[in-house]
Amino acid sequence: MATIYEVSKAAGVSLATVSRVINGNARVSERTKEKVHKAMAELGYKPNAIAQSLASNRSNSVGLLVSELHGSFFGDMMSSIESMLRDAGKHVVITAGHSEAEKEKQAIEFLISRRCDALILNAEAVSEEYLKSLLDNNIEIILINRNIESLQERCIVLDNQLGGYLATKAAIDQGHRNIAYISGPHFKEDAQQRLAGHKQALEEAGISFDSSLCFEGGYHESEGQDGFNTLFKQKNTFTALICANDEMASGAMTAAREHGLSIPNDLSIIGFDNVLFARYLYPKLTTVDNPIAKMGEMAANWVLSNIYNTKTSTPINHLFKPELIIRDSLGALHAD
Repeated sequence: MATIYEVSKAAGVSLATVSRVINGNARVSERTKEKVHKAMAELGYKPNAIAQSLASNRSNSVGLLVSELHGSFFGDMMSSIESMLRDAGKHVVITAGHSEAEKEKQAIEFLISRRCDALILNAEAVSEEYLKSLLDNNIEIILINRNIESLQERCIVLDNQLGGYLATKAAIDQGHRNIAYISGPHFKEDAQQRLAGHKQALEEAGISFDSSLCFEGGYHESEGQDGFNTLFKQKNTFTALICANDEMASGAMTAAREHGLSIPNDLSIIGFDNVLFARYLYPKLTTVDNPIAKMGEMAANWVLSNIYNTKTSTPINHLFKPELIIRDSLGALHAD
């Protein structure tokens, strides 16, 4: 394998000049860069990534923490971040925290140990104090899907309360007043906000919130099934069901059909996220669009702009607005 010394000799330049070319130093002339690159190509020289990172104090890698590695929602987030950073010549190191504080800390420490230049964190369980301690130790972070008031310039979030409001208001606008709700885990910020939006829409319409019509799920399809079955077996009367994500909505749709209900004739169902499969369910799922891919791109843009000083044409947007997507699973309430 060729060495940097051989490249230096073949190009007729100093070792320092070869090093500057490898690390992208702008002070090297284009003519000299061409000579060095030609020598590298002819000798088959491959720069040592570890040596480069030590010399430039940059690893050209970005750490990404997500809650889970499965599912369309997190897949869209990871794909958009990886694609944008790869196009900029950066690599992404991905790990999962599984929404548990200790596992999130272990995952973050792993990313730090890999000398990532910055961390994009979908961190749901670690404390605000822990996240601030990272900044105090010069660890660059940008948070996605979590809002911390004192770190708002490092947060990229969705207005989840507005999303919850839009979902329930859509059912109310179709005449529904007995509306059940399957929430996400109550310890999660986005689940709390979506439920708050649900309650806001009910209150605005003069409908009292009934806790017996609310089931706490965990954002998985099976909990949508469990939620519907629990609500149905309690003999609760409801004509519309709002689910805090599309996975639970799909599980609820399956359970409703198993009980002989027709959607939307007997029961309207609304989801949240607008993941890919929502438009292929039968009937097609009415849902709230959660632009997680665009939020991922924004987080990547933040890293490129603030960490790598790359000029981007996209201004950083810290708050995204949800949008209601009307499809076939929502119908008007018909009087008997």
